Amino acid sequence: QVQLVDSGGGSVQAGESLTLSCEASGMTNSGYTDCTYDMNWYRQAPGKEREFVSNIDEDGSTSYADSVKGRFTISQDNAKNTVYLQMNRLRPEDTAMYYCKIDSLACRSGGMTITRGPYWGQGTQVTVSS
Repeated sequence: QVQLVDSGGGSVQAGESLTLSCEASGMTNSGYTDCTYDMNWYRQAPGKEREFVSNIDEDGSTSYADSVKGRFTISQDNAKNTVYLQMNRLRPEDTAMYYCKIDSLACRSGGMTITRGPYWGQGTQVTVSS
């Protein structure tokens, strides 16, 4: 079973930094090989809709919400099936639950190409105090 585990949240003061991690696992156990996937970060504050934060696609191209551009950096370690979100110069308005998400997982299975998704992580809390 494919699973995403996100971690690294915590409580910091404004101006400080945090790095979130999201590890994808279970592809081999599911019989999937040669997988490619995008990875996304979303966040949701109390009383607000979940919003897009950052994306890294299958080709390594990245994108960011305007609110975090220049402060956050998304990166990946393919060997570890892990994606990171480096968050610098955090602001109180960054306070939210952060979720990683795979929109589309494309793998080889039994000699065929299969597509699965979306998959969501369980969320990790980021709290920024002024």
